[in-house]
Amino acid sequence: MHPYIGSGPYCYSNSLAMLLGEHAPATGVIETLTGSPFGFQLENGSTPYFDPAGWHPEIGLTAAIELLGWSCVRSDGGSAAAALDRLRAACAQGPALAGPLEMGLLTYRPNGGIAIGADHYVVVLAVEDDTVLLHDPQGNPFATLPTGAFLEAWRGEQMTYIDTPFVLRSGFVRDRVVSPIDALASAVPQAIRALAGASDTVEEFAEVVARGLAPEIRNLLAIFSIRVGTRRLLDASASLTMLGRIEAATLAAAQSRIVGSLQYPLVVGDDAAFIATLHRLAPGYDRLRRALADFRAHLGGYTSAAGTS
Repeated sequence: MHPYIGSGPYCYSNSLAMLLGEHAPATGVIETLTGSPFGFQLENGSTPYFDPAGWHPEIGLTAAIELLGWSCVRSDGGSAAAALDRLRAACAQGPALAGPLEMGLLTYRPNGGIAIGADHYVVVLAVEDDTVLLHDPQGNPFATLPTGAFLEAWRGEQMTYIDTPFVLRSGFVRDRVVSPIDALASAVPQAIRALAGASDTVEEFAEVVARGLAPEIRNLLAIFSIRVGTRRLLDASASLTMLGRIEAATLAAAQSRIVGSLQYPLVVGDDAAFIATLHRLAPGYDRLRRALADFRAHLGGYTSAAGTS
C-alpha cells in the first residue's frame, strides 16, 4: 500500500485532532473510528456518498470521541445571541469544536458569502469583543470573522442532518486511556454491520448514472465525494493493517484505488467508463465485510505489534 500525504476534506477529524492535542491519534485513525469508510449510501436515491447508509458527521464524531475514551458537552439551539454567549463561555475554558457550519458563508474564504450547502467544522479558539478567532482545518489557521458573520455560517440552515442550529462541542475530558489499537478493535463490529448492503447500493448508483447525472451531483462527486471516499478507504486500510487484519486491509486499499480511478472518467464525461468502474467497485464491499467478519470469528480478537489478544 502506498500512503497518501496531502490535503483533503477531513474537517471534523482534523478539528477533533486539534481538540485532543497530544493525546490525538493520527487523523486517519480518527476518520476510521468515525465509521465513514465502511459503506456507500445514496441519499434520497440519487446523491452518492462514500460512507454507510444513514451515516453523517455528527454520528461519526460521537463514535470517535467515545471510542477514544473521551467525553464532551454537546450543546445546540437557542437564539443567535444565546448561542454566542454559550460559545464565549465555552471558549473561556478552552477551545471548542463548532459545526456543522455552512462553508460558503465563511467570508474569510475567497468568494465566500453565498450558501452552497457544504458542511464544515472548525475549532473556535476565542471570542474577543465582536470577533471570533478560529482554526479552520481547510487551510486557515488563526482565521478571524465578525461574530455576526460567524453566527450566520454556524446556523447550518442547509445541513439536513441536524434539527437545531449552533451545534457546539466543548469541555473535552479524557475519561480513560484507550490506545488507537484498542479503539480500532472496538470499532470493527460496527464496521461489519455498516458494510451490509453497500455493494447493492453501488449497483443502484450505476443505474442512476446510466439514466443521466444531474450537474449538481456530478459537481459533488468531482469536488468532494470521490476525493474523501478514496482517502477514507486508504486510511481504513492503514488502520486495519495496524490491527493485523491484512486481508481486510488489502481489500480496503483495492477499494480506495478503484474509487480514486472514478475521478478522471467523471470529469471528462466518460460515463461508460465511470459505470464500468462502479461495477468493479461494488463487489469489493461485500468482500471487505466478509474478511472482517471471518477474521473476527476466527480469532475472536486482533493482532498487534505486541501480539494477539
